Order: sequence, then structure tokens, then C-alpha cells
Amino acid sequence: MKQDNIVKTKSIDFAVRIVKMVKYLIRRIPYAEHPICTQILKSGTSIGANIREAEHAESTEDFIHKLKIALKEANETEYWLEILHKTEYIDTDQYNSLNCDCAELNKLLISIIKKTKENNTTNY
Repeated sequence: MKQDNIVKTKSIDFAVRIVKMVKYLIRRIPYAEHPICTQILKSGTSIGANIREAEHAESTEDFIHKLKIALKEANETEYWLEILHKTEYIDTDQYNSLNCDCAELNKLLISIIKKTKENNTTNY
């Protein structure tokens, strides 16, 4: 994965931002709504974990599969960010900043998956 330095770095930075946001929110939102924090914490940190797993994939197919999981987690994270914004737990600036970073991860993952498929003779 030649682009892994960029995608790895960005996924770690993003995960750290998500963790910090959740630490902030958990003290400010009602206990009954903490599952939202749990969900975004899981999906937002899972992106980078799946990218890391892809580094040691057993095959090209496995590599693509793991990156597709990371892509699904990024998509889920965008959903939770939207919920947090629409419920006014995060403001527009926070939402735009985090959502922009998440969208960038999506684009990087799509690009890597596409290029890997193009460079591989096997059809997936």
C-alpha cells in the first residue's frame, strides 16, 4: 500500500480527534444518550484499525476486503457526525471540520481500492 503513510497518518489523527470529542461529549450529554458516543467512538477508531489490518493482508482480495470495511466504518462515522450535529451536540464548525476529515479518508480509501483492483488481474 504505497499511499498507506498518508492514509495511516490521517486515520490515526482522525481517531484521536474522535476520542477527544467523545471525552468532551460524555461529560455534557445525558447518560441515556451515551450510546451515540460509543457508536462514533467505535466506528471512528475502527477506520484506522482496519487500515492497519490491511497492511498484513493474506492476499490482494483480503487487502481490498479490509479496506472496504474501513470505508464502511468511515461512512458510518459520517452518519454519527450528522446525528451529533443535527441534535446540536456539536456545532457547525466542529461538524464541518470532522466531516471534512472523514470525507478525505473516504476518498483516499476509494482511490486505493480502485487502484488496487486495476493493478490486479483478478476481477472482484
